[in-house]
Amino acid sequence: MEIAIISGKGGTGKSSISAAFATLSGKVVLADCDVDAANLFIMFNPTHEEEQVYMGGQKAVIDYSMCTNCGLCVDYCRFGAISFLNGRVSISEILCDGCKLCSRICPSEAITMIDSDKSRMYAGTFRNGKMVYGRLAPGEENSGKLVNMVRDKAKKMAKAENIDTIILDGPPGIGCPVISTITGVDHVVIVTEPTISGLHDLKRTIEITSKFNLKTWVIINKYDLNNEMANEIELYCNGLGISIAGKFTFNAQVVEAMVQCKSIMEYAPESDFATQIQSAYNMIANGKIISKRN
Repeated sequence: MEIAIISGKGGTGKSSISAAFATLSGKVVLADCDVDAANLFIMFNPTHEEEQVYMGGQKAVIDYSMCTNCGLCVDYCRFGAISFLNGRVSISEILCDGCKLCSRICPSEAITMIDSDKSRMYAGTFRNGKMVYGRLAPGEENSGKLVNMVRDKAKKMAKAENIDTIILDGPPGIGCPVISTITGVDHVVIVTEPTISGLHDLKRTIEITSKFNLKTWVIINKYDLNNEMANEIELYCNGLGISIAGKFTFNAQVVEAMVQCKSIMEYAPESDFATQIQSAYNMIANGKIISKRN
């Protein structure tokens, strides 16, 4: 069973809930698919049993023995990656988009493209099973390919270790990395918060998940901070036939747990928040996969 936890916007508590799901009971494979800003490895400190290079594209480099400082590449670079620095043409590795235009127009053929090999996928063991995550290098394009690599590795680890449950901590938003995270999973959990922007981004996320024939659940985190908006979100989901897996209260212990590099289930297993997490997980794990609504 694959459960993907995503959110339409950042800051909803998605990763905290993913961490809690991963430490409820039994062995799991935890995959951090938020490769732009992976953070669960900080909390769980997994072993590094495997490291794999991810080629995220190409970057332009200058051979200064051939460069005449004509500045043509500076004029044509639409990304602002090329400028004069200390009297000579310089290319910013972070700003370079790898479009290859500068290498094509350089009259001295001083610019070439090299593979970007600084992004990585890591796999290993953490205290509740196996863990795999990707770390995209700054400036690299996140097209979803690294997410696919992370997911493929998670499936292989689950099969090799005879682990039934894979927890996917997805990125925020509705872009390609999110689509790569949710494609083919058994359950999608959308974590939202009781704000106007939370509802707006929830609607966009539901539009995406509804196209993939996926069983979708919604968790309203910190609902007690704005009961009126939480009720509006619940009514919206009910109107679409989408189940509310849980309504979680604001709890400062979640932050305290993160400071201690623990999930809330490890830090305060008897707390009300932990009880709410357990109830939501049971509902999701026992839920039946349904076909797409007409």
